[in-house]
Amino acid sequence: MSRGYFSDQDLRLEDFVSLLNDPVHLADYPNAASVEQGALVYEAPALRQRLVDGHTERRAVCSEISRALLAGPGVVVFRRALEPGPIERVSTVFRDIITEQRRVSGSKGDHFGVPGANDRIWNALEKLALIDPDAFVAYYSNDMVALGAEAWLGPMYQMTSQVNVVNPGGAAQMPHRDFHLGFMTDETAAQFPSHAHALSPVLTLQGAIAHTDMPLETGPTMYLPHSQKFQPGYLAWRRHEFIEYFNEHHVQVPLSVGDLVYFNPALFHGAGTNVTADVFRMANLLQINSAFGRAMESVDRLRMSLAVYPALLAAKRDGTSTADIEAAVASCAEGYAFPTNLDRDQPVGRLTPHSQAELLLGALADELDEAALDELLHAHSVRQQTS
Repeated sequence: MSRGYFSDQDLRLEDFVSLLNDPVHLADYPNAASVEQGALVYEAPALRQRLVDGHTERRAVCSEISRALLAGPGVVVFRRALEPGPIERVSTVFRDIITEQRRVSGSKGDHFGVPGANDRIWNALEKLALIDPDAFVAYYSNDMVALGAEAWLGPMYQMTSQVNVVNPGGAAQMPHRDFHLGFMTDETAAQFPSHAHALSPVLTLQGAIAHTDMPLETGPTMYLPHSQKFQPGYLAWRRHEFIEYFNEHHVQVPLSVGDLVYFNPALFHGAGTNVTADVFRMANLLQINSAFGRAMESVDRLRMSLAVYPALLAAKRDGTSTADIEAAVASCAEGYAFPTNLDRDQPVGRLTPHSQAELLLGALADELDEAALDELLHAHSVRQQTS
């Protein structure tokens, strides 16, 4: 990065390959259960129990996960992170949305794949919250989803999700990097200084929750472990020699329903080919954004918060843990206080005004009725507006 900007002369395949040979030693990741195809694998039930029993500290686990994503293989798998019940209920909602989309406008396209090879649900997060708030809360009140997001992004992150169904015969995506710089042309990305190339991956976390079993023949995501370490990679992933190397050396990790994968967005990756005749491979793709970044999708978090509040309140009264309630709120409401209008939304007695998530959590603590919450959140929204 010493020259300030990356250029073609930085895109040497031999430099790239030299970064890919680091072995992953399980002893360096004491909370992981195994290494599969170069990816670190955590058994979610066992990890959850270790955290509950106090055998390991949450911050130590977060540090371990972030190290794996940044300086390790760049991909971690949480086996059995979600229970089958919430998965199936949410899958039913997603299938109904896809059926209606096909009826109205045909199949949806894909950033890096052939149109028609799959079905997409854009902004699946908000659509799920509005259609089935109870299912939303049961699904996103999940400690493993929150653990990975917190490990990479810290608190106040912004959840978005897009469902991807790769249909039988669906062809693989081209290998790529993701949002932010990964969604730009080479010419545009090259205009950003080299330190911005290092910054871009830490503003977003990519993830996927398996909604169907994904044996190799269904084409689970292809990864090139350690490829996130190649800093000029946002200018390299479209080049023929890098694509060829990826095609020859990528790995794939089979998944089961309820498994959760997180990976560094700078990791070279792409959905695999579904060679089956009858398996519709479904994943809920999580794109989780730092409080200090921008999300790809517009999400009406006010509308979502109002829609899921009764379900959150019911979950609290049924004994759902505070941590799981907070995880669901983090996946719904805006956790960061800015941007706002500081003339009207003033930080009285504190450094920042209250965020939408703080107000929602306060309403849950006080068990406000829905009308009172509606008034509270709409007043907050008005204070944030410029006029």
